[in-house]
Amino acid sequence: MSTTHHSTHHSTHGPDRPELRRAVEEIAGSGFLGVQVRVNDAHGEWVGTAGSRELGREERPPADGHFRVGSVTKSFIATSVLMLVAEGRLALDDPAGNHLPGFGLDRRITVRMLLQHTSGIFNHTGELEEDGTFVPGVPWRGREWVEDRFRTYRPEELVRLSLSRPARFAPGARWSYANTNYVLARLVVERVTGRPFAEELRRLVLEPLGLTGTVAPGPSPEVPEPHGRSYYRYEDAGRERTVDVTRHNPSWVSGGGDMISTTRDLHVYFSALMGGRLLPPGLLAEMRAPEATVGYGLGIFAQATDTGTVFHHNGATIGSAALMYGSLDGGTTLTAGLTYVDDADVSVAAAFQSAQRRLVDEVFGTGPGPTASGRTAG
Repeated sequence: MSTTHHSTHHSTHGPDRPELRRAVEEIAGSGFLGVQVRVNDAHGEWVGTAGSRELGREERPPADGHFRVGSVTKSFIATSVLMLVAEGRLALDDPAGNHLPGFGLDRRITVRMLLQHTSGIFNHTGELEEDGTFVPGVPWRGREWVEDRFRTYRPEELVRLSLSRPARFAPGARWSYANTNYVLARLVVERVTGRPFAEELRRLVLEPLGLTGTVAPGPSPEVPEPHGRSYYRYEDAGRERTVDVTRHNPSWVSGGGDMISTTRDLHVYFSALMGGRLLPPGLLAEMRAPEATVGYGLGIFAQATDTGTVFHHNGATIGSAALMYGSLDGGTTLTAGLTYVDDADVSVAAAFQSAQRRLVDEVFGTGPGPTASGRTAG
């Protein structure tokens, strides 16, 4: 993490929750630059911020700031696909290749397998092999990414890169988290509807729920105001450099993790989803049904705890991360946006895991273990 010291000045509104205030301050103190957290539960709504909006400045992060949500994107895509299933536009067990004829996909790969990460397709942002070796895909680390961070990748380019590598296993045989599954799932939405994903997302989710801070940016590098800043630290000719990467083109991760949101929008969305206001009961049950490896349903994780199952999808992308947790009925939610100084070693990962555990424990009264929110990018 960054060695830059910053005081954990903070602000809160809602009922006084000293244990939450301490947890938020602890996260900022563990090396995050800016932290914004929103909790909605039986006590009402509590919002807290800590840390700084940008490096070297005292100004606090905005409580209603926009941030890149990384893999939380996958939940929005899965919900959109399931809403189209509810409309009768496609079926979960359709071969994905029926909707995407141009790629020569294995006929056994279904839409469900894309959403559940059981397709066996190579992850275009790289794969960590079981022996610990990293097999790279598109560049998203180090000086190479920094210098090329405004490059546009077409989704088809990312899919073809993945399909040029051997499949990791036969479709449906195992589980392996791959951003490419969601690049394909988003393309399915576009092919089935004949409209850009951003427009379908607006029709299906954003407009019905009144979400004004959520963006599917495509190749645009902009983050709407207000927002905190994100940074990346890397070595260049033996010297350490830290650059502001708040603006970058997120098309390298595409449907795996390119969206932007706010803690309020994530709360409204996840509360509505868990509360059965977006999907019919049968499809919500399919979404929540976890596969055996890490408990991944269709675009959400199911986490068994002492007090019942908690559903979630977190995300981390370059210099920015998001938390999104909800109870079975959506009555309790925890949403957060975190900004930080990132690096190729993902040195923030341990602090991120302990922060997430501490907050989830405070809000849901649980003792959950670590969760696979996976930063093989996204």
